[in-house]
Amino acid sequence: MSYVDEVLEVVRKKNADQPEFLQAVTEVLDSLRPVIDANEELYRKNAILERITEPDRQIMFRVPWVDDNGQVQVNRGFRVQFNNAIGPYKGGLRLHPSVNLGIIKFLGFEQVFKNSLTTLPIGGGKGGSDFDPKGKSDREIMAFCQSFMTELCKYIGADVDVPAGDIGTGAREIGFLFGQYKRIRGMFEGVLTGKGLSYGGSLARTEATGYGLCYYTSEMIKCMKNETFAGKTVIISGSGNVAIYAIEKAQELGVKVVTCSDSTGWIYDPNGIDVALLKEVKEVKRARLTEYAAAKSTAEYHAKQNGEHGVWQYKVDLALPCATQNELDIDDAKMLVANGVTSVTEGANMPTTLEATKYLQENGVLFVGGKAANAGGVATSALEMSQNSERLSWTFEEVDGKLKGIMETIYANISDAAKRYNATVGGNTDYVAGANIAGFEKVVNAMLAQGVC
Repeated sequence: MSYVDEVLEVVRKKNADQPEFLQAVTEVLDSLRPVIDANEELYRKNAILERITEPDRQIMFRVPWVDDNGQVQVNRGFRVQFNNAIGPYKGGLRLHPSVNLGIIKFLGFEQVFKNSLTTLPIGGGKGGSDFDPKGKSDREIMAFCQSFMTELCKYIGADVDVPAGDIGTGAREIGFLFGQYKRIRGMFEGVLTGKGLSYGGSLARTEATGYGLCYYTSEMIKCMKNETFAGKTVIISGSGNVAIYAIEKAQELGVKVVTCSDSTGWIYDPNGIDVALLKEVKEVKRARLTEYAAAKSTAEYHAKQNGEHGVWQYKVDLALPCATQNELDIDDAKMLVANGVTSVTEGANMPTTLEATKYLQENGVLFVGGKAANAGGVATSALEMSQNSERLSWTFEEVDGKLKGIMETIYANISDAAKRYNATVGGNTDYVAGANIAGFEKVVNAMLAQGVC
């Protein structure tokens, strides 16, 4: 049995109740086989795979808070500090009823390699809670965030672990969390990213993940197909932060985006999504897409009947899944291939199932996983950390320019890694393997240099 298979067997036994984590580990280690086989003696002796698949620590805690009716509620909080070989732990805080330890571990594991790809000195971690901010008052959100940070503050710091936003955690939540950290620790430091501009935030952070996704996609199309992003027709899923700003940047670059979605349904607008209206519905009103359809005569609203992901049925050039994990399955992949889609770049974390990923790649679709394509968010978070350390604020243009350069460098690095190990699939460069290899090599070199720790 190979070293990879031995480790996968152990990981499956130890984490049998965590399918998302097992999916992520399997995908990464399978793609790393050429690298691991070439260095098996060294990696086995130093237990590299055992160490890189086991978090440094897993913190789970009770979060009690009082709702507007005076009733005490209790949620469960998590922080998984996965690997800090190349820098302080860095990764978002997800607030959603689906959150459990397995999901946080999967996200933290992916974050290790994503952060390594940015070329910036940040390790990988993730956190969150099964708290649902939807339908809660501002006072209830504050009560939860203050309770959550009262425990979390014991384990984080500007040079230790720097959380950020994620699903359910936006500017409002980051503000409440930062205020409580400052109150308890008596320190004003860059312990969180995604902060408001008035207290240490960075321009372009809100837009970064969506913008970065488009910069990456544009660079890939230019280098692989000698084509321009402009003039393409694109389907995007989701209507949160990543989707909104991917739509905005795509339109700025001359692309027509015809779909968006939320948990209850999706919009198809052949004339292109009205991003200003979408922002009003989702960021201001915090409403469902039915309101978008009611205000836009050319838009078709389709309610989800059986949890289907209807955005993938349309005939377009490119697809950018930007909603949540495992939203694009094998049936969706078959629709994309049948409709002539040439590229799928992930804006969300692991939105494509393993089966769908393999089908897309084997049928000649350029496929790029989220750890590369959506790394713009965490890269700009690291730029916010740099600004906090320098006590400086950069202009929007400076940050956006650095972001564009980082995403283009990520493309170059993963393309180079794939070529060095002759990683191809379906006649194209295997960007999944390239991303995993490039991220893995940097982390492992640091781990080897630092000894057994």
